[in-house]
Order: sequence, then structure tokens, then C-alpha cells
Amino acid sequence: MAFDLDTFVRPNIKKLIPYSSARDEFSGEAKIFLDANENSLGSPLLKWYNRYPDPHQLAIKKKLAVIKSIGAEHIFLGNGSDECIDLLFRSFCEPGKDNVIICPPTYGMYEVSANINDVAIRKAPLLDDFQLNLAHIETLADANTKLIWLCSPNNPTGNALNRSDIEMVLNNFEGIVVIDEAYINFSKQKSFIQELADYPNLVVLQTLSKAWGLAGLRLGMAFASEAIIGILDKVKPPYNINQATQELVLKALDEVGQVNDMIRLLVDMRDALADVFRSMPTVEKVYPSDANFFLVKIREARKIYEFLLGKGIVVRDRSHVKLIEDCLRITVGTEQENTQLVEAMQQWYEQ
Repeated sequence: MAFDLDTFVRPNIKKLIPYSSARDEFSGEAKIFLDANENSLGSPLLKWYNRYPDPHQLAIKKKLAVIKSIGAEHIFLGNGSDECIDLLFRSFCEPGKDNVIICPPTYGMYEVSANINDVAIRKAPLLDDFQLNLAHIETLADANTKLIWLCSPNNPTGNALNRSDIEMVLNNFEGIVVIDEAYINFSKQKSFIQELADYPNLVVLQTLSKAWGLAGLRLGMAFASEAIIGILDKVKPPYNINQATQELVLKALDEVGQVNDMIRLLVDMRDALADVFRSMPTVEKVYPSDANFFLVKIREARKIYEFLLGKGIVVRDRSHVKLIEDCLRITVGTEQENTQLVEAMQQWYEQ
């Protein structure tokens, strides 16, 4: 089917004249900047941070373009993936009129951001095997459904969604399909980034918070058609990625080999820790994972969660969430942290 992006952009966004700094109005290099009312004398502690950062993050996008094998014009950078999520709502969903579809249990910010933006939420819960209920999704979609949110590998279940199911949604939904691939580096599944040319209604989200270990810097990425990226650029704040983040990310992106080594180690530790949990007496199931965490169904999950808190160990209590009742989500820690977790669990059983 032909996808007409123009029909999905909010009318006020179409008319929006974005904020433009002087640095949007010239190309090339400049030596003297007297346009942005910065303190030209510097700052007391970090004199080189008195200037605004590059509003387009061009240096980062050029490096990412090589790593991801995609044109820089298909990349948007956000202050964490949460900014990308919010901007998609603000760009394409009319408050009080439009709706989106989510597939719980899934990442909670889709629902939070929908509520903030006064966008109705329609839920197509995952099936018992944590895969998409395609028939339910189809019945929920109508003319005002602007976005479908798919998280793969999914948080909190940890599994990758069936690729053929995702393709079915992409081929049959007339709106925008957002695939959140925050944990894709830990998975054997291929990213959908290389499918952008085939699906003009596709947006892929990734992050540097997980495999790259840069959660404290807050840098999320959206990959989409040049037209969709242009809309996000139009709506975003002018300097949404700060200078310190840009500098540190540029250095980190030179270390692809080290990141790949960490990914392999984390996957090995995940599998080893999951095997230990499978041997515990009250564990009913450890679910397969394509991420750097796993979901474990365990009797007295809430009591165990509180017991671990008392030991200074924080896991994620998902025991109250529909479809994953009595479950804890456990992130893979360092070798020492994993050992302390196992020892605490042994103390739980011995008390």
C-alpha cells in the first residue's frame, strides 16, 4: 500500500516554523560567534563549555552512519529514547482525537507519554508465548490509529518478536510502526534499520544506554525516512544533546570492538546466571532472553524482592503485571554483583 506521511502529521506541526539559530543559517566554518548571547569569557570551572553545542550533532551522525550502514540523513538523536518517543507522539498524534496501539507487557514509557500527550491507548496484549496477537491488533486499528509500538527484544519479557509478525504489521497497517530495538545488540535477530527503504512507515529506535554502557549520557537514536527525520528535527528543542554528551559519545563510537567484547561477556553471564536460577527450588520458569536481563517466574516473588532490597540488591518487581504475574526481572550485573545476588537467594532459602 502507498504510505502518505503528510496525512499523519498533525496540522499544527505542518504549519510550525521551527526555532532557528544563526548556526542553522550558514554553512562552513566560522571563527567568531557573536550570535547566541553566550558568555564569551567562559565559565568558572569548564571554560570550553560556554558555547552552545552543535544543534544537528553532525559529527556523531557521520560516525553512526558508518557503524549502522545508513545515511546520516536517516538519523535523529534524542535526549534518551524517551525524547524520541515523546516527539513521535507530539508530531503525529492529535491530542484528544488520535489513538495508538501498544502490546503489553512492554516498556512503560509508551503509555506514560501517550497519557501526557492526551492520546488514547489501545492495548493488544501479547500471547502466552509473548508474541504479537496480530488478529487483536487488526481489530483495534482504525482511521485515528497513528502509531503502533513494538518493542523487540521486548522489555520486560526479554524475547525478540517474530520477524514475520512485525513484517505483517508493517505491510498491513496504514500508519507509523515504531520498533524499539533498545536491546538489539544482545540479540541474534537482525535490526530493522536496513529495511527502512522498503517501509516508509517504519521508525526504528535504538539507544547507547544498554550495550554501549552510556546510560548516564542520555543519547537515544531514531532511524527513519528522511521525511520523518525532518519532522522530528522540526519539533525538537534546538540544543537537545549537550556538548559533554556529544564529545564523550564521539570517543565511545571509536570503540566498537570493545563494545562487542562486552556484549559477548554479558550474554555469557546472562546464560550462566539464568542456569543458576533454573536450579533454585521455587523457580517455576526462567524465560528465554535476547537482552541483557531475563524474566524469572518464582513463588513469593514480592517477598523475595523485598528481601533482596533489605540486602541492598535492587531487581525489578513485575509480579503485579498482567501476563507476567509472580515474575522478577533481573539485569545481568558484574561477576561480583551476580555472585552476591545468588548468595542472597541462598540466604532466602536457608532462613
